[in-house]
Amino acid sequence: MTTAHHPDATTAGSGRAAVFGRVLVGVDGTEPGFEACRQAAVLAEPDAAIEAVSVVHLSDAIQVGLAAQRAVDELREEAVAALAEAGRILGDRAAKRFLNGFVTPALLSEIEAFEATVVAIGSHGHRRVTEILIGGVAGELLHRAPCSVLVARPPREPDGFPRSVVVGIDGSRESDAAFRVGERLAARFGMPLETIVSSRGKGVDVAKVHLRAPLARVVDVPPVDALVEAGRDAALLVVGSRGLHGMQALGSVSERVAHRAGCSVLVVRGEA
Repeated sequence: MTTAHHPDATTAGSGRAAVFGRVLVGVDGTEPGFEACRQAAVLAEPDAAIEAVSVVHLSDAIQVGLAAQRAVDELREEAVAALAEAGRILGDRAAKRFLNGFVTPALLSEIEAFEATVVAIGSHGHRRVTEILIGGVAGELLHRAPCSVLVARPPREPDGFPRSVVVGIDGSRESDAAFRVGERLAARFGMPLETIVSSRGKGVDVAKVHLRAPLARVVDVPPVDALVEAGRDAALLVVGSRGLHGMQALGSVSERVAHRAGCSVLVVRGEA
């Protein structure tokens, strides 16, 4: 299946590509993956390009000897069925692509080829240490993806997603990008936007934050704890990424929030 090329959706008046202008969704046939599809369908810009991708490592099936062809056929059939359901959720505008290979490298390659502005992936509830030591798709994409990452979790009120958004801001350029995304989402969906700043954040200048976001609520707790707590009543948490990749990203606020939050988390990477 080929990728459709659409004009990028842009942030009004800025000329910048909107975070949800080119949306790639990882589909694995599980409910978390389909939840990522549902949220991507809602959050995508009206003129967004969307692609659903299912990755299967078929060479593993070849190792089973005489049953190899049957195993390969079953894996393909499962992937095709998953993509069909993803297409039903995402609508006719979504392209669908089946890839053979290891999941994370294949997704990273397709992110580059598709020029994705965001990749949406379902959360399978792995503990953070498991993602770090053993490896998990969501964790690896948080560390390695060049674009923004949406880690989707089931909302408390599915029919109202996204009913509220919380943005973490600290005065940095990266958090300013997250704030712009939060503002745009709030405007698009007519929902409240809550902005949180932790006075205990590294290098935080509260006065500078209030110049950018006068209504930001200052809390005297560590930033990760503050955002996770605020996310208990939110549909979506939005945080900026410091641009760290690989092992350098471990322990960052965005990485820890993405793993610990009870709601969906959008990690904004790059200018938004």
